[in-house]
Amino acid sequence: MKEFKYTITDPEGIHARPAGLLVKAVKEFASDIKIAKDGKAMSCKAIFGVMGLGAKQGDEVTLTFEGEDEEAAYEAISKFMQENL
Repeated sequence: MKEFKYTITDPEGIHARPAGLLVKAVKEFASDIKIAKDGKAMSCKAIFGVMGLGAKQGDEVTLTFEGEDEEAAYEAISKFMQENL
């Protein structure tokens, strides 16, 4: 299992557009990818789960990757987070 911690820099936090892009990016991988904030974890493959965390600018989220392609997923999704959120 791999883990990536990230502090949201987008002034609007994780809102509909980046949440949709994140879900689309995550669905390319077979691994189980979760996003967590304040002890609440959701699947990154469900847009309402991602948005339901209510992550705002300055909040730290933790992404976990577990599965056969976790290394590739970790690389791609951590890069996505840094570029988009």
